[in-house]
Amino acid sequence: MRYTRAISWVKAARREFEKFPAEAQTTILAALTIAAEGGKVDIAKPFRGVDGGVWEIALKHRGDAYRTIYAVQLGPDLIVIDAFQKKSKSGIKTPQVDVDRIRDRIKRLKESL
Repeated sequence: MRYTRAISWVKAARREFEKFPAEAQTTILAALTIAAEGGKVDIAKPFRGVDGGVWEIALKHRGDAYRTIYAVQLGPDLIVIDAFQKKSKSGIKTPQVDVDRIRDRIKRLKESL
């Protein structure tokens, strides 16, 4: 029997995630479930710019790019920190405003744990 961690959401991340197309939500939820079971899918990679233990699911769907950021080292749960549709004009790099928001949410999560 596999051990599966609970998946917790920052409320704002959940609200944004629910705006994603249904197919994108299904794909990302499947990837989060695999991560909660201790695995990793091809569309997940370490998120650069923050301390270790933070991962990014990067999904291209019908010409749009969707990102979901989650942490595996902030407590017993897998915590979804952010979800957004990427609109960067600078290639694959995540816009600084999104990186700053993610850092702020991680800081607040660490303080509350």
